[in-house]
Amino acid sequence: MKLWMLIAILAINSPAYAQLGGIMKKAQEAQARKAQFDDLNITEQEELQMGAGVSEKVRQRFGVVQDAAVTRYVTLVGTTLAQLTERPKLPWTFIVLDTDGVNAFAAPGGYVHITRGALALIKTEAELAGVLAHETTHVAHKHTVNAMRKNKAVALGANETLANRSQFINKMADKAYEMVLENAFDRGDELDADASGVALAQKAGYAPAALADFLTRLDERNKNQPERNGLFASHPETKERIDKVKQLAGAKPGAVVAARYTSTVKYQASDITKIAVVAEGTAGLTGSDGKKTEPAKKEEPPKKGFGLSNLKAAVAPEKSSQQVAASGGARGVAPDRLAKGGDNPNPVKVTVSAADLAAFQKGIV
Repeated sequence: MKLWMLIAILAINSPAYAQLGGIMKKAQEAQARKAQFDDLNITEQEELQMGAGVSEKVRQRFGVVQDAAVTRYVTLVGTTLAQLTERPKLPWTFIVLDTDGVNAFAAPGGYVHITRGALALIKTEAELAGVLAHETTHVAHKHTVNAMRKNKAVALGANETLANRSQFINKMADKAYEMVLENAFDRGDELDADASGVALAQKAGYAPAALADFLTRLDERNKNQPERNGLFASHPETKERIDKVKQLAGAKPGAVVAARYTSTVKYQASDITKIAVVAEGTAGLTGSDGKKTEPAKKEEPPKKGFGLSNLKAAVAPEKSSQQVAASGGARGVAPDRLAKGGDNPNPVKVTVSAADLAAFQKGIV
């Protein structure tokens, strides 16, 4: 009798039992995927693949300055610093973006981008070294890759696994692009890049306090703009960072190298209120129709910290750029973040030999 009762009970409740079983199976699958992601190790080759994808999107968004002399100069300064990092063997690439916006972007794998607008605001080679040292630290310390791992940035679908590595890395590249474009490093990573960047610039022979000089000029330029405005817009606030950089630099000596900088870089800084930006809803990757938005309005202070899991779903480069511009325009963010770019995304290839580098470094005096 008891056996028949048990069979009857199971028969009556079979739909619920099946549903419970399905839920348990999905939970187990989700836990397995989480374990896969937690244990994920990105190889250097995969990091390079990811960085190449990010750089392509950044170049399409802003265009590239087609000036071999300036590109070579930035590459010489950047390579001097990169060789002193923990990852000197990376195939480091330095790119000058064609926009008046003041910004810089470090992508995984050694892709470092700085805008024409940033070069115009910088006054000396030591200041350029300070900015590039900060960006190379983001790469050398794998801040982007580690942030995505910590924040579970790439949500794996119900039927996805990590078996298709190439597809997975491409997804991470989409997320990394959004993170890089928004300068979305957390407080700890930014302070690490500041501290290590100051030490790196000094190690190369540059005046370590030069970064504070540039940050002070940038802060003055941005005084009427929203807190998050392009270069060094992440946490902590700029004034706090200036104080910390000054503390780290102290009275340590170093070269400024102003004459070599001004003889090579001749860009003129644009008034921040006159920077052409991509208008909300503007079609096209670089906003080449010339539309402008009104000067930026004050936005609500950003929440401290940054959860990559809150980023938009990965989209094609064109749509991603439009979405960033449109959402930014709706929030009234500052011009540097929505700055219009040029229409040539092709990188300028320059060759720097060991002899070239050695001769260049003799000028850091």
